[in-house]
Amino acid sequence: MEQQRNWAGNYTYGASEIHIPDSLEQVQDLVARSERLKVLGTRHSFNDIADTTGAHVSLQKLSRVIALDRVRNTVTVEAGIRYGDLCAYLQDNGRALHNLASLPHITVAGACASATHGSGVRNGNLATAVRSLEVVQGNGETVVFSRGDEDGRFDGAAVGLGGLGVVTKLTLDVVPAFEMTQQVYEDLPLAQLESNAEAILAGGYSVSLFTDWKQPAFNQVWVKTKHAGDADAGVLPELFGAKPARENLHPVPGHSAENCSEQLGVPGPWHERLPHFRMAFTPSAGEELQSEYFVPRERAYEALLAIDRLRDAISPLLYTSEVRTIAADGFWMSPCYRQDSVAIHFTWKPEWAAVQAVLPLIEEGLAPFGARPHWAKLFTMAPARVQSLYEKRPEFVRLLEDSDPNGKFRNGFLLKYIAENAV
Repeated sequence: MEQQRNWAGNYTYGASEIHIPDSLEQVQDLVARSERLKVLGTRHSFNDIADTTGAHVSLQKLSRVIALDRVRNTVTVEAGIRYGDLCAYLQDNGRALHNLASLPHITVAGACASATHGSGVRNGNLATAVRSLEVVQGNGETVVFSRGDEDGRFDGAAVGLGGLGVVTKLTLDVVPAFEMTQQVYEDLPLAQLESNAEAILAGGYSVSLFTDWKQPAFNQVWVKTKHAGDADAGVLPELFGAKPARENLHPVPGHSAENCSEQLGVPGPWHERLPHFRMAFTPSAGEELQSEYFVPRERAYEALLAIDRLRDAISPLLYTSEVRTIAADGFWMSPCYRQDSVAIHFTWKPEWAAVQAVLPLIEEGLAPFGARPHWAKLFTMAPARVQSLYEKRPEFVRLLEDSDPNGKFRNGFLLKYIAENAV
């Protein structure tokens, strides 16, 4: 088998084979007869969280919408569906999701399993839309975890890190479809966040701050707002000193804005404004590395000052850095567990040796804020430190062992950062 690489090209998977089933029954049979197995989604992780020494299974053929319930306001989908495809279906049926990540190319199951998120002070990560999920466990049998289950294990399963089995079906909450506008502002001084962080970060339905850390300022502020009908309502003459952009921009300097969602206050459907990048184009910079750390929202300015002190070490390696907000949730292994958060994201040039040397400086600078790394991105934090950040980790380990007593779905990543002494 030709070895598979991740989307950015920085990681080569070690799986011995890959299977592409086209039915639930085939998934169950594959799981039952495999010793080691891991689901491979759209390969948008940057580390070994999805790797295995056994077989990979791709759910690319299990990517249908199963049902839209207009009474309960839910949609049920197969786990291999990508957000871009699901969103087009929902829009055609007058429905929407509450939040989307910066790119629509990723699968629903993979994004939820890793607590991937969009932005917005009132918007939880993508997994907060999950009402139930069907999982093929280690013995090949299916189990359903549903919100409100008496045993409380849904809160462990919703962000399952790929360790519970093969997620084959999810039911998600939907809302009525809505229109949005997106306006970009340029050159926001970092100092403005000292007194105005909440006003800036809550200044739209979804807000992203971008910087290359060459100066103590944000090159761009992307403000996504629900459209109320007035074409000029979402465009301010200035945003705490930042001026409206006069043309569409890409968050990575020098890259074409053709890849990006429409800006300049032009109204459009929710699914064409919430992501930064368009489905038909390469997202972000392409070949790149990514890291991200979550800190409490009330300490956002302090945390950003800690990063600013490192800008001479950081900026030569960066394409861009993004700051977003995520509302608290109750999922055991979510970086936003019971914590309204700010995520500080780094899109690095593909220079791993240099990035690997600077990550410990960032992690040391953010340590006073209890920074939690994004599970599917690059970090160098010691396993003991990562484990200490999750108070529900012991319960999650028990859930792993109950769901997969033989460790079919555990890999080096899970053993290192979650379940040191598990099978």
